[in-house]
Amino acid sequence: MKAIVYTEGGGPEVLRLTEHPLPEPGPGEVRVRVKVSGVNPTDWKSRTAGPQDEGEQVPNQDGAGLIDAVGEGVDPARTGQRVWIWEAAWQRPDGTAQEYVVLPEEQAVPLPDNASLDLGASIPIPAMTAHRALTVRDGDPARLGPGALRGRTVLVAGGAGAVGNMAIQLARWAGATVVATVSSPFKARLAEAAGAHHVVDYKAEDAAAAIRRVAPDGVDIVVEVAMAANARLAVSVTAQNAAVAYYDDGGAEVTLPRWETFFGNLRFQGVLVYTMPTEAKRDAVAAITAALADGALRVGEEAGLPLHRFPLERTADAHTAVEKGAVGKVLIDV
Repeated sequence: MKAIVYTEGGGPEVLRLTEHPLPEPGPGEVRVRVKVSGVNPTDWKSRTAGPQDEGEQVPNQDGAGLIDAVGEGVDPARTGQRVWIWEAAWQRPDGTAQEYVVLPEEQAVPLPDNASLDLGASIPIPAMTAHRALTVRDGDPARLGPGALRGRTVLVAGGAGAVGNMAIQLARWAGATVVATVSSPFKARLAEAAGAHHVVDYKAEDAAAAIRRVAPDGVDIVVEVAMAANARLAVSVTAQNAAVAYYDDGGAEVTLPRWETFFGNLRFQGVLVYTMPTEAKRDAVAAITAALADGALRVGEEAGLPLHRFPLERTADAHTAVEKGAVGKVLIDV
């Protein structure tokens, strides 16, 4: 089978196409014929750092395809099932940039009939990140569902990004009022297409004043893409006992105003899917699957998340597109 690998850290040029033997699933595992691989920022960052162990590393955490073989202890009826894949390459040498991947069966989640493989490959890390960010506020449900966030106001910073898009869609599905910030009219149209009730272009207006106009009592949850840049804005528009969940890993150290955070009982929560609690991952997977079944998650420009496609042999170009900040979701046709 064809596989993309790297054996050292570096730029996209370290990725190469090779041939691997067809893997066999072990106990509790399934083998998935990968149809579409999704690329996230952590994929190119991991490539830059190099393989976790000596030897070859296949990149990319996310994907979608069909189960074509199962190991001991797995229901044989799963053979032929359409699935979405999460964390394929986390602490493992086998990501989704290859024709077949073997992984624990719980990481190959049934994809509802109404959901495309493109959607399945686009959602895992972005939607799991968004779900965690939307469920860390004290007193709110740990698992989203219809009505779970009714009465809450959510601010999604970077509403045109992959995580921002999923946060908007999941928050809408859960009944929240959603405000999104963006940096251009084009991105505003994407956030509106995703379902944001209110969109604020922070380069064209006073973002804090605009957010306070639609949420005079403050927002309950902030899904933050740029904590170092936006910390003071987030604090200025939050309600008491709000949560600010941030998932970026860039920027300088964050400085917070002591009195506002103290008086507001504000909670600041870092979100990284790979290291978040196992139960939080399971809650996210269950909620995302339910949202998919309800038709609440979509991709494509009409859903605020344009798709950019590359063939497997151009995986390096796909990584470059993500690294350069492609607006939307980058997919690889395996």
